[in-house]
Formats: sequence, structure tokens, C-alpha cells
Amino acid sequence: MIRVPSPAKLNLFLHITGRRENGYHELQSIFQLIDLYDWMEFEQSDSAEIQIDGLNSVELEQNLIYKATQILKPFAQTVSGLKIRIEKNIPMGAGLGGGSSNAATTLRIVNQLWNCGFTLQQLADLGLKLGADVPIFVHGKNAWAEGIGEHLTFIDLDQKQYIVLKPDCFISTQLLFSQKALTRDTKTTKFCAYQIKPSDFGNAFEPLARSLYPEVDEAMQYLDQFGVAKLTGTGACVFTEVTENMNVEEILAHSPCKSYVVNSLKESPLNHFEV
Repeated sequence: MIRVPSPAKLNLFLHITGRRENGYHELQSIFQLIDLYDWMEFEQSDSAEIQIDGLNSVELEQNLIYKATQILKPFAQTVSGLKIRIEKNIPMGAGLGGGSSNAATTLRIVNQLWNCGFTLQQLADLGLKLGADVPIFVHGKNAWAEGIGEHLTFIDLDQKQYIVLKPDCFISTQLLFSQKALTRDTKTTKFCAYQIKPSDFGNAFEPLARSLYPEVDEAMQYLDQFGVAKLTGTGACVFTEVTENMNVEEILAHSPCKSYVVNSLKESPLNHFEV
């Protein structure tokens, strides 16, 4: 049995810079991996069956973990059944990339278990079929992202701590993307501009998330008392950077919703794991 971590991410900013003819949105963002983990266990079995425990709310065929195994199956040199168990700590529908991370972890581990022989870049290309956030987790590195999220430039980011709040609501990404008020034409920028003045970089979805989901607005107002609150992904999670003068325990104790303190990661722990 193999037990591995599957990390979450924060979007330090998220701009939409255009829209493709196929309806997909062009974006720019920074993905920061954090030490909030789901834990995944993989066990090979003699049957041909793929079993997934710990995600009962998701139909098997819709499950990204299951889909990841099915993408690899045609290339397996030594196919086996799999029992996959997941211990969920990353909240779902939160903008923390939990589902994408689980799919990426599955691609990396099952690629080795089934001797598919793919490189990380090939796995990332396959992962893109599952979702725009999957490649970042396959590579397991912090990145400046462009395109629909698949053009990645790996970057070094300063080690930081963040307070993350999870408002008690489930945000529909489709609903936010369908809003006429969504800003889709932000001017493209560069990583060096972010480094000079990160405060200029926000999240295109934040005004909409705040107006459509009062819980998000409440969480952001709360964090704004102590620092600069930001939305990650399309939400619902919001976060702020921990600074010297913050009383973190107090902030967590009085939070209007579930809260976490997380550390930034230089890279995914999976990068040092071999089956």
C-alpha cells in the first residue's frame, strides 16, 4: 500500500485577459502550492476493478480520480485493479484545487504502478484533458500560468504563511463565468510587475463572488481588518498573508467560518516520491 499527500493551491491573483472562439477564457495567474493536503492511498488488487473510497458524494464516472485511471489504462504495461482511498482535508468547491490535485496525484502514482512510462510533461498534457488546473499539480511546482492555465513558467516564491477562510457556501464556477459583469479584457502583464507591486493584482471573480454569495463578502470583510483579503480561484475560499503584527490565534478564534493556517510550499512533496 502506498500513501501520498495531495496538496492544495492558492491563486495569488487571477486575471482574465480574453476569450477563445471555443468559449474558453484566457487567463493569467500565479499558483502557489500550500501544505494543506488530502491523503491518498493506492493498493493494487488482482481484480480488474477500480474502487475509490472517501468520495461518496461524487459518482464514479464523474470522479476525476477515476477519470485519471481511465486515461492511463490504454497505455498500461502491467494493468491491475486498484483500491484508492482518499482522506479529504481540502474543502470541495473552494478554489483550492483539491479535485485537480487528486487527479494529478493519481496520474503520477498510477503511471508508475502500471508502468505506463510517461514523463511528467506527457502526464501534464494528459491531465489537461481532465481540467486546466491539473498540469500544475502534475509538475508539483509554483508557477506563473497563462493560456487556459496550461502554459506554465515555474517560479520561485518567498516562503509565507497564509490564513485561509472557507465560507459556508458552494460556488458555481459556471455561474460566475456566465455573468455579464465579469471583466474579461484585463491587460496582460508580467511576473516582474507582480514582484514590484503585488497589491495591484486582484482576482477577476472577486466582485461577483462577493455580490452573489454574502458568505464570501462576510469572510473578506473580516480578513480585511487584518490584511488584504483575496479570493482564490473562483472561490469560495479567501485568504490573507500572515504578517508580523498579526495575532493569528485570535483571528482564527473569531473567524465567521472554518479557518486554516497554511504554509507555502517550494514544491510538492510528491516530487521526492518514487513507487
